[in-house]
Order: sequence, then structure tokens, then C-alpha cells
Amino acid sequence: MDRSWLALPVALVVGAATYLYAPLPAGQATVLSITLFSIVLWVGNPVPPWLTGVACIGLLGVAYGTQTALSGFAQPALWLIVFGLVVGEVTRRSGLVEVVERWTLARLSGDVLECPVRLYAWLLLGLSLVGLGLVLLVPSGLVRVLILAPVLIEVGDRFDSREASVGIFLAPTFSTYYGSAGVLTGGLPNIVIVGVAESVAGQSIGWAQWFVTMFPLMGLAKALVVVATVFALYRPDPDTTVRAGPGESVGDVAGARRMLLFLLVGVAFWATDFVHGLHPMYGAMVVAVLALLPRVGVAEVDAVADVDFSVVFFVGAVFAIADGLSSTGFTDVAATWLLSFVPGDAPLPLALLSVFGVTIAMTLVLEGVATSSVLTPVLVSFVGSTGLPLLPVLFVEAIALETYFFPYQSIVLVTILGLDVVGPRELIRATAVISIVGTVTLLPLQILLFL
Repeated sequence: MDRSWLALPVALVVGAATYLYAPLPAGQATVLSITLFSIVLWVGNPVPPWLTGVACIGLLGVAYGTQTALSGFAQPALWLIVFGLVVGEVTRRSGLVEVVERWTLARLSGDVLECPVRLYAWLLLGLSLVGLGLVLLVPSGLVRVLILAPVLIEVGDRFDSREASVGIFLAPTFSTYYGSAGVLTGGLPNIVIVGVAESVAGQSIGWAQWFVTMFPLMGLAKALVVVATVFALYRPDPDTTVRAGPGESVGDVAGARRMLLFLLVGVAFWATDFVHGLHPMYGAMVVAVLALLPRVGVAEVDAVADVDFSVVFFVGAVFAIADGLSSTGFTDVAATWLLSFVPGDAPLPLALLSVFGVTIAMTLVLEGVATSSVLTPVLVSFVGSTGLPLLPVLFVEAIALETYFFPYQSIVLVTILGLDVVGPRELIRATAVISIVGTVTLLPLQILLFL
């Protein structure tokens, strides 16, 4: 029996109780009740996430007006998702997926193909390192996932085991996503943190400084943790069979080469953002336009009709919630209240663990970019009043902003969910286990480096 519908009455009760009894001003209580109502539905998943998003946008519109309800659709990050979805579709149509798949499997020896578990383990490691490598080049976790996903799905389909297919999909996508904290340009929250620190505190953090401090543990080691965890969660049976890859070229090789060139143009755009200062959205737009141009592109314009844009409603709702929580002053109150539990005179490790916990608590109601925008100025002020070193505090905040448990917390996780490889509960299980294992094994080591 499907019990997911139980989430609906629970959401109504939680929302109503918050609205009626929360010890907050009316405006803050209202937006918090809408937020908690939506979160319960997103976690319970009685209806698709986009439909909950539509309901959330409607409730915010009734309570705060059209400007707040539709504010998410003015965010460049949302349009990065739109163009990223188009890039993913044209990449699939270009034949690049088939060419990469053939190239990968053609280099596997017959002995390896006869040992599916060993083949699976090597694919997990190799493809995850490729995903981690993309973190250095593509400053958008969403775009990296959309580039990798078609290849991973096709390679996973070579196994007749669902565990293998899911594992090959999850390990590289999680590596390219959870590894974002290791590189300054690996994720938008990192960029926001650096920008706020420079503008508010006058503290600049260089790309190389971030890389040397964070990448060994929060990049490379985090990817290895992801691989080991996924292998433990999704291990195929020894009697699993694997279909060998095609021995000769398949698909439109010329189209695949052009698509690869377009993607490299996008990578060049993203990797040089320190020069032009343009949002990654524009890079995704350039790639999408090039791929759809008549005679130049790799797909017809009608390819856009096959893209599922329903995720846009979810993302729009998340950003609208962030705007509502911020405009009513709830986020400032919540951040200040949470930081009151951080002992300013405590040893640095304890203070950093407390900052980590506060950031995690904030991400339960705010998306990562919104959390970094709201919390970083408060952390800078907190550091100024307590005398704690600023950089370790900001680094720990960045680590927490890449430690998620539920899909609604992250645009990237919702996009992964929308690819229909894993269901909501399965994705929650995988993200929770990886987040817990990564935190327990790597966070203490990272904090030791700050001492």
C-alpha cells in the first residue's frame, strides 16, 4: 500500500499549526507555515515536486503578492537550469553519448567483461574521477550532471542489474556534485561566500588558496567516499551479465564532434568567468543556441519540445520561498538565533562544528545559494565579535552547503530526481548515507588542518 498520501494531512497540520501557534510576527509565521507545508510534501512526495511547487507559488502569491511569488523566475540560476536541460537533450541527440559509451567499453578487455563486479567497481572509480575532473572546469553542478547523465545512463544499461545501473549513475553524479566544496568555482554557494567575504570583511580568498585547502579532502577524498559508499549500497550479484560495447563507430560521429566542440566553448566560458564576470547561465545559453543553429547545430529546434521543464516550477518555488523568508526578516532572525548557540569562547574545533550544524539547520528551509547569501554576512559579523579566524569558518560553511539529505534542498538533486533513474526515497537514502559518512570521516580531518 502506498502511504505517501499520508504526507498531505501531515503537511496541512504542520502548516496550520505553524501559522496559528508559531511565536513569530504574522508575516514570518505565514511564510514559515508555507515553507514547512511544502517541505513535508516534497519529502513525502504524494504528488510530483513540481506540483507542490505550483501550490507553493500560489500560496505565496495570495499571501505576499505576485512579485514575491514569481521572484524565483527572475533568478539567473533558474534559467541556467532551463538552458542546461536543453543542453542535456541536444547532447543526447548529437550522438556524443553513443560515441563516448563505445569508446569507454571498447577499451575494456574480455577478461574484465567476464567479471561484472570488478568491471562495475572500475567503472564507478573511473567515471567518478571524470566527474570530479569536471568540477575544475565547469562552475555549475547542474550543468556537470546534465553533461554526465546521458553517458552514465547508457553505460549503466549495459548491465542487466538495476543495482549496477543505479550505482553507475549515482557515483559520478554525486562525485561531481559533492566535490563542489573542494573548488572555489565548483559551486555557486562558494562564489557567493567569497563575494560576501570580500565585500563585507575585505577578506579575499584566491582560487589556488581554496584549492590547496579544500580539494584534497573535500574534493578527491570526498569522491572516494562516494565511490565506496555507492559500491556498498548498490553492488550487483556476481552472476550479473554485461553486454559488450559496439566494436565500431555508431551514431553521427560528425555531430558528436561538433557537440563536443560546443561543450568546450561552454567550458571555456565558465572557466574564464573571472575575466568576463558573466553568470554561468550565459555559457549554457551559448551552448544551447550553437547546438540548435540550422546547418551548424546538432539537433533540430523541435528538440526543445521533448525537454521536461516541469522542474522549473519546483526551482521557482524554492527561490520564492527564499525571497519570502528574507523579505519578512525571518532568515536574519533565524540565523542570529542559531548562532547564539555557537560558543564564541570555545575551542576552534567546537566552534567550527557548531557553525557546521547551524548551516545544516539553515539548509533545511533554504536552498544552498540562498543560505550562503543570508548566513555569510551574519557569520562575518559573528567572527568579528568573537575573534574566531574567518577563513576556517567560511570553509566549514561551504562544506555544510554541500551536505544535503533531501532533494528539495538542492536544485541539482531535484534535477537528478527528474531524470527518472532513482525514486525520491531511494535518492534520500543515498544522499543521507553519503552525507553522514562524508561528514563523520572527512570533516574532523578538515578541521584538524585549520588548527
